[in-house]
Amino acid sequence: MGRSVHLEDWGNYLFAPSKRERKVRVVVPEPLDAVAFAREKLGFEPDSLQAEVLASTANRGILNCSRQWGKSTVAAAKAVHRAYTRPGSLVVVASPSERQSGEFLRKVEQMAARLGIPARGDGHNTLSLAMPNGSRIVGLPGTEDTVRGFSAVSLLLIDEAARVPDSIYKALRPMLALGRGDLWMMSTPYGKQGFFYDTWEHGGAGWKRVTATAMDCERISPEFLDEERAVLGAMWFRQEFLCEFVDNGSGVFDRDLVESAIDDSFSPVEGF
Repeated sequence: MGRSVHLEDWGNYLFAPSKRERKVRVVVPEPLDAVAFAREKLGFEPDSLQAEVLASTANRGILNCSRQWGKSTVAAAKAVHRAYTRPGSLVVVASPSERQSGEFLRKVEQMAARLGIPARGDGHNTLSLAMPNGSRIVGLPGTEDTVRGFSAVSLLLIDEAARVPDSIYKALRPMLALGRGDLWMMSTPYGKQGFFYDTWEHGGAGWKRVTATAMDCERISPEFLDEERAVLGAMWFRQEFLCEFVDNGSGVFDRDLVESAIDDSFSPVEGF
């Protein structure tokens, strides 16, 4: 009978000869919750709000957060936890650009390295990490032609969602149909426009909403924020660090004025 190997040692056997692989029986340890997993396995100590995001089991989540709060790091930890603890799962992250998706995958690879998992792609996608348990994490650039073709996605993450076009969002959502996967999006606001703003304001009770301003982050000093407020101006500062959806002035009418004028109880006259 072959000897056993714990999940943490998978990386040593992933690319072993087939005869040796047949002699290895994988023993899966009792899974840790995402917060304990981040602390004990990934060496990441989340703050209270980051821990709330990691611990959440919500099927739909939206994170409205300040610049430099650590949203990509939290999302990467969430991705690694899902892929590591659910064998054969597919995690997909979409970003506005290939460069941003690449940065996200680098965070994922660094975390996976702490688990003894080598940085090896899935053989099909340039930005990807294949895990020994059959799970994959794939990063997609922000073009509609390249995000199609995935199905049964266990976890879909949309990073910098406020800057991802609506057409990409609509192309991504069908990936969740077969596996009834989870969808989390995170971003700093970018005006009162697009699916990120619409979901935050009008997405309904099905979404878990988390706000993380710069004031909630001890890692960002008051001195730095004072400097940024002086340089950026009040409106831009409110958007970048206070998580406010500031109207960018591109429309003829203010977005709040238009929305306040909408009467959902109105019934159109027949024939018009």
